[in-house]
Order: sequence, then structure tokens, then C-alpha cells
Amino acid sequence: MNAIIVYWSKTGNTEKAAYAIQEGLEEAGADVVIRQLKKAKDAEDIDFFAYDLVCIGFPSYGWRPPSPVEKFLLNKFREYGDTGLVEVGAPRVPGRNVLIFCTYSGPHTGIREATPAVLYAGQFFEHLGFTIVGEWYVIGEFHGWDEGSTRGRLGDIRGRPNNEDLEKLRQDAVQLVKEIKKSEA
Repeated sequence: MNAIIVYWSKTGNTEKAAYAIQEGLEEAGADVVIRQLKKAKDAEDIDFFAYDLVCIGFPSYGWRPPSPVEKFLLNKFREYGDTGLVEVGAPRVPGRNVLIFCTYSGPHTGIREATPAVLYAGQFFEHLGFTIVGEWYVIGEFHGWDEGSTRGRLGDIRGRPNNEDLEKLRQDAVQLVKEIKKSEA
């Protein structure tokens, strides 16, 4: 199995999650490429269809992916649409899977602040016929706003994602590879 992890991270929360996922995927035997996205053009050369598993990660910003991620996804969607790979009915493409992971602080309403961002990103891949094999939400400290990290619905989230959170991601990634291999056997 070959996989790519594309992530955008401003404060390091999503980057930590990306590397924990990479560890788990590799432990399970996947060949993994990891790419940090800083600007939409940083990953123009990526062909999602060249991978058995695409992992895309980002923080939730105002209930959406950050602008560079959104622009990246829109550009890729247009590119695939222009080549006829976006079809009416979005027929499934066998062996093409996507994991979306999102870091969030949720200082006001918790996970519900991240859910729309993940669902939004998922639509790009569903329109390509990819199977969404995971939507993972990772609690991350709200850097630069202590009150946002201590008084929200999630309680005190300073220092997260912590080692326990990252270990869970690693283990979940190992399990994900096993599940994908089993479903495609």
C-alpha cells in the first residue's frame, strides 16, 4: 500500500498529528510520502489517484479548512474536472481511499467547530470517487489564547495533542491499514 499525507499546520498541532499517522502507517507496512502544504501551489504536482490512501490534515479555522488547504482542494478539483475525472454520480474508484484529520480547539462549542471543515474537505474526495475511510478529530491547544485553551467546552487542553493523543493516532493508523487491506483482499 502506498500513502501520502498532505498537511497544513500553523502552530504545530496538525504537524504532530501528521507524523504520528505516518509512524502508524509505516508500522503497518505502508510506503508513505509526507508533504507539508504552506501555500496551495506547494503541492500542485500531487496526483491523488497515484496513492491507495490519501491523508489530508488541517486545523479548523472558522468551521472550514484554512485558506491554503481550501485553495489546494479547489485547484485539484478543477484540474480533475478538466480531465473528466469528476463524473455525475461520483462512481467509486476501487482502491482509492482518503483519511481526513482535523485538529481543533473548539473554544466555544467543541468538536462541532471542526465537523463542518472535515465534511467540506470530504466532498472533494467523494466527488472523485474516493472512499472516505476515516474522519479523525484531534484536540489541539489554542496557541496564543490561554482562555481558549482553558475555558471552552473541552476544558483545559493546554499541551494537546499530547503523547497519549499521538499514540492513539499511531495505533489508529496501524488499524486503518489493516482494515483497508482486509476490505480489498
